[in-house]
Amino acid sequence: MGFKIAVAGATGNVGREMLNILSERGFPADEVVALASARSQGTEVSFGDKTLKVKNLENYDFSDTDICLMSAGGAVSLKYSPKIGQQGCVVIDNSSAWRYDSEVPLIVPEVNPDAISLFTKKNIIANPNCSTAQLVVALKPLHDHAKIKRVVVSTYQSVSGAGKDGMDELFNQTRAVFVADPIESKKFTKRIAFNVIPHIDVFMEDGYTKEEWKVLAETKKMLDPKIKVTCTAVRVPVFIGHSESVNIEFENEITADEARDILREAPGCLVVDKHENGGYVTPYECAGEDATYISRIREDATVENGLNIWVVSDNLRKGAALNAIQIAELLINRGLIRAKKQAA
Repeated sequence: MGFKIAVAGATGNVGREMLNILSERGFPADEVVALASARSQGTEVSFGDKTLKVKNLENYDFSDTDICLMSAGGAVSLKYSPKIGQQGCVVIDNSSAWRYDSEVPLIVPEVNPDAISLFTKKNIIANPNCSTAQLVVALKPLHDHAKIKRVVVSTYQSVSGAGKDGMDELFNQTRAVFVADPIESKKFTKRIAFNVIPHIDVFMEDGYTKEEWKVLAETKKMLDPKIKVTCTAVRVPVFIGHSESVNIEFENEITADEARDILREAPGCLVVDKHENGGYVTPYECAGEDATYISRIREDATVENGLNIWVVSDNLRKGAALNAIQIAELLINRGLIRAKKQAA
């Protein structure tokens, strides 16, 4: 007997990707329900070779649902996730609403799978920020080998991280440049076409943005609270795929060759690192792929035990939808939940 899965926010970029990945991976679901706000009720979305009609999240009864993949934004999650959890349905939330709650595990299955057992406190599990997810997949095996002291990361984040509106704005502005139309900026603070913007999310008092703070706080929560992390988050005119330039300082010695060998064996990682033209991965190649790609692995001679790496991943998949579904698979594979129909 399979599970009953709900996808909340099914009409958004990540919600649609969740439905695609559930189908691709043959997730053990007898029934999948698409949910969204009242204004999207009745909209049709694809699930494999089927079409699902979107139901209204506001009045949906979760009492016979096993897992809710929540991708409807932080405000919606804060309002509905506790209620859903109280109905015995485990919420895997893609927003930032629950990531920093001490009673809610923040999970990347390749990094800290054992922490998932804490989910029973609220029946909520948090999915990390898209840029953090791929970062910690690359950092974890290196940390296990040589213990990371400090990380300096600069992100190059695609417009899909800002949703469909972000993708539309890049497309419309790019077209406007070529036909000499006026360029309108609605989603982003400055023009994004043929430009980069060193600003993602709101500014905080210390001058960092919330996006940069998320990378710091989430890396510490999942990997090691003693690691020092600093980040500059930049929006770039790329549709899908986040890239990161990562400088790492270790307590113990580690060579570039050792790092390559470790990362080649690490779950979720794919090393493409040739010292030749094109011997690295760009976001264009990673779109639609599940792996976290790592290139440009080299030693940093300016510090003791330092490395530089280049990390690229599809932010809609590993950065969001895929990771959420891997969390659901982890729950099932470890026997932490049983299908309600089966239990009955």
